[in-house]
Amino acid sequence: MDKNAKIFVAGHRGMVGSAIVRRLTALGYTNIVKRTHGELDLTNQSAVTEFLKIEKPNYIYMAAAKVGGILANNIYRAEFLYENLIMEANVIHGAWQAGVERMLFLGSSCIYPRDCPQPISEDYLLTGSLERTNEPYAVAKIAGIKLCESYNKQYGTKYVSAMPTNLYGPNDSYSLENSHVVPALIRKAHEAKIQGEAVLTVWGSGEPKREFLYVDDLADACVCIMEKNVTDGLFNIGTGTDVTIRELAETIMRVVGFEGAITYDSSKPDGTPRKLLSVEKMKALGWQAKTSLKEGLGLAYSDFKFRTIV
Repeated sequence: MDKNAKIFVAGHRGMVGSAIVRRLTALGYTNIVKRTHGELDLTNQSAVTEFLKIEKPNYIYMAAAKVGGILANNIYRAEFLYENLIMEANVIHGAWQAGVERMLFLGSSCIYPRDCPQPISEDYLLTGSLERTNEPYAVAKIAGIKLCESYNKQYGTKYVSAMPTNLYGPNDSYSLENSHVVPALIRKAHEAKIQGEAVLTVWGSGEPKREFLYVDDLADACVCIMEKNVTDGLFNIGTGTDVTIRELAETIMRVVGFEGAITYDSSKPDGTPRKLLSVEKMKALGWQAKTSLKEGLGLAYSDFKFRTIV
């Protein structure tokens, strides 16, 4: 990519969008376009269309989304489906109308069937039933992938989809009600340590296995896809390794310094039993994750403490 090309990062204040901005800036890209929700509501089709026609970015990173953990996904099902559908439809259609040829659409590994073979290849999309707890969000993201594919085929655009595994890192949400497992456990462990509690409760059985990717590694992969001039397709982005939720919780306890016991509340949902991505397509591009889980959790905990103090 031309270092002076105009690049619109949708969702630049979020965990993923801010990481993409950091990576682009570090690589010397100087013309990054950003808009807050107050400045541009992506659910407003006319506003998005007008913005893209005026700005005419050369590239778009579509990192804006309504996101949350297993509880939020299961409770706010209509909001997760509607808001994500409308945002991605407005941006993808508006980009085509404005003549934007290149876009990277960010999805999620929850798009894949609940019980598909492991590791999960991109070819497994739409081969089985989804995990019920996050089905609306997954359906919205699948629609985004298919929109990109369809605009490419019909109009000759070059829109690529990237499906990251479970993410964590700077600018994550640490809400106990709406956050994902890593930030929720970091906050729980920190508060338990500060309050001198003897026991920390983790939702679920602790047995499901998950893959975790530090968000700056994702940003590096996203820029890699665009710089390699990939023009179509679906790409899994992950580490290629996974751990049980029990192993994750124990690692976080060590990173945080909580020395109490861990109990598991099996009345809470586990979600998908296992979700490990095949990352062979990214390896073929010459990319692989660099940050170990322990290192990344240490960086995430530092970010949590800084944001809590500030």
